[in-house]
Amino acid sequence: MPMRKIKLWQGKIETEIAILGSGPPLVFLHGPWGLHNDREFLDLLARTHTVYAPKHPGTSDGDPEAVHQIDDWWDLIVYYGELFDRLELKSTALAGHSFGGMVACEIAAAMPERVSKLVLIDPVGLWRDDLPVRNWMLLSPAELRAALFADPKGEHAEKFFNMPGEAADRIDAQVGFVWSQACTGKFVWPIPDKGLKKHIHRIAMPTLIVWGQADGVIVAAYADEFSRRIANSRVAMIEAAGHLPHLEEAQRVAHLVGEFLA
Repeated sequence: MPMRKIKLWQGKIETEIAILGSGPPLVFLHGPWGLHNDREFLDLLARTHTVYAPKHPGTSDGDPEAVHQIDDWWDLIVYYGELFDRLELKSTALAGHSFGGMVACEIAAAMPERVSKLVLIDPVGLWRDDLPVRNWMLLSPAELRAALFADPKGEHAEKFFNMPGEAADRIDAQVGFVWSQACTGKFVWPIPDKGLKKHIHRIAMPTLIVWGQADGVIVAAYADEFSRRIANSRVAMIEAAGHLPHLEEAQRVAHLVGEFLA
């Protein structure tokens, strides 16, 4: 995937961004495993939109040893505001998967004038102690497959766990890194209890929330409550998918998103 380099944060952070297609702008924020798994989905979106897909600041795609250079959720909002300015995006559709979806929520709540429509694909965070995400550090690679995919032995699970240069233990190491950082309070992705629950009511733009019906990462009660808290939202359930519905059912999810954004 061709990437363009952009320096932000007074030149201190060099990020990379994929720009695909043509048409109205759509910014896509990836989940904790980076962008390379999302290429098929992004190509589908790029048929009708100019898709901007930045890497998360301070991370290296697929590298669990990456240094995270922003350690405050509000700084992250300022960072993305600067990125939108550099891309000359006064108002844009915004989409995100997993923890990238929670980042999209933060942006939409803090800068509602910058987001015309919001798409959340299996957004996940740790905002209530009694509704936690599963502790992936306790899962073996086989258990992780079962938690993430509706069909753990299917082609999409196999593709995800056998990326070029990546093996199942590499994925397991990444999961451990995400959790070890989150548990020590270090920044990986913004956790909603750092701010979102105080201003989620500001997310007033039309919002599509896509949940994987077979998601093993979060409990159904979290999905229901989360959806209810965003007033102008509608929910799409993807029955034959787990936590990565845009990967397992790329055509269907892209069609839903395209219809919603049209």
